[in-house]
Amino acid sequence: MIAGNEGQRLPEATRQSRQALEEAARPGWQARLVLGFERRGETSALVQREHFGPLRVQRALYPEGPQVCQVLLLHPPGGIAGGDSLDIWVGAGSGTHALLTTPGAGKWYRSGGRQARQSLHVRVGEDAVVEWLPQESIVFDGAEAQMQTRIELAAGAAFCGWEILCLGRTAGGERFSRGRLELATRIERLGRPLWLERGCLRGGSSWLDAAAGLAGRPVTATLLLAGRAVERDWLDACRAAPAAAGVLTGVTALPELLVARCLAPDGEAARAWLASVWKLLRPAALARPAVPPRIWST
Repeated sequence: MIAGNEGQRLPEATRQSRQALEEAARPGWQARLVLGFERRGETSALVQREHFGPLRVQRALYPEGPQVCQVLLLHPPGGIAGGDSLDIWVGAGSGTHALLTTPGAGKWYRSGGRQARQSLHVRVGEDAVVEWLPQESIVFDGAEAQMQTRIELAAGAAFCGWEILCLGRTAGGERFSRGRLELATRIERLGRPLWLERGCLRGGSSWLDAAAGLAGRPVTATLLLAGRAVERDWLDACRAAPAAAGVLTGVTALPELLVARCLAPDGEAARAWLASVWKLLRPAALARPAVPPRIWST
């Protein structure tokens, strides 16, 4: 218990002010991870692995055989706090196939005023494939977060990625009543944009409950498949993918891009629906059977 001079509990506003000062005084983590993949015979080899600060990867895994390299990204602090900055760079050489995921949910902690940032930059070489399939990100009430994603595709390259955002710790009844989450995504092929999106979710905004916004669902999720002309049967199959009660879904086709979105009451329901869409798209668009990473089952 925090006490004043006379042994009395400090008012809530005073306690929050003290916490903000302590947060402002804390040096943020500055982390950078650079990964490079190269085709060696039939193997997609992880040939570059550079890190600075608290970002790591475990060893390359090949549960599907040598053609697909699966990598687990680790962030030992367990969450991102105000002042933290994480930069992730991925380069996939010609003909490689890399799948990147995380061992658990990411966390964006409440901020004392400073912004936290994560930047993902992926370059996909000719006829290469990169899948970015992290587990959900939990945005705590009061977080000040910025997520930036840029994907550059060469000729014949493809990218399949998703992002699952849980606004507030819903299991404990927390709502996203304060804070801000800024989002920016750019996907381009040979310098030509395929997808540009920017957004800002503000804690306590009426948009979170509006029918035209998030419709009262605390979880929003998006899957993007870029670099392939979308076949009509893919679109129909994804639209027919079953969803749990309370999950709103939508699937759209654009030139060389498929967009699948959902609004859900919890992260598990959102991830289950995205996984079902991914299982339909992977063999059709990426010519690989849908083999979920083992970490998803632990």
